[in-house]
Amino acid sequence: MASLQTQKQWHVIYTRSRAEKKVVQELNLNDIECFLPLQKRLRQWKDRKKWVETPLIPGYCFVNITRKEYDKVLQLNNVVSYVTFERKAAIVSQAEIEALETILRQFDFEVNVTMENFEPGKLVEVIEGPMVGLKGELIECRGKNKFALRIEQINTSFLVEIPASCLSAVPENVI
Repeated sequence: MASLQTQKQWHVIYTRSRAEKKVVQELNLNDIECFLPLQKRLRQWKDRKKWVETPLIPGYCFVNITRKEYDKVLQLNNVVSYVTFERKAAIVSQAEIEALETILRQFDFEVNVTMENFEPGKLVEVIEGPMVGLKGELIECRGKNKFALRIEQINTSFLVEIPASCLSAVPENVI
C-alpha cells in the first residue's frame, strides 16, 4: 500500500473567475494531473453564433495530487484555494470523476448544472443506456424524469434528462 505522501487523491480547487483553462495549462506545465469538465455550448452574439467550450462547473477544477504536491498547487497563478469540507480539503472519489467523464461523453443527454441544494429523494440506478451503473438521487419530474448526480463535496448537482424506463430504485438497505 502506498504511503500517504505518495498516494494520489482527487481534490477540488477554486480558481479565479474565468481562469479555469489557464489553471489547467499551468497544472499541465507542472506535471500535475487535472480534470476540467468542459461542455460545448452555442453562444450567440449580435452578428454570429459560435460553439464554445465552457467549464461545466465555473470556478472549479479537479486535481489528482499527492500530499507533497498540495502546496505546489496553491502557489500557481489563478488558484484561489482548495474547496474544503469540515475544514479539510474536499476529496472526490475516482468513481465520481469517472461519472462526470461519462456524463460529458454523452451527446444524447442535456446536462444542466445548478448550485441549488435539493431535498434528499429516492436513490436510483441507471439500468439501461450508456450511463448504466451510475447511481444518483431522483429529484423530481417536470414533464420529464431527471436523474441527478450530486457531488456533495462541492455542493453541486447535475441534472441529466433520461427516460424513466432507464431507471431503477435502489433498495434502502443496499447503499
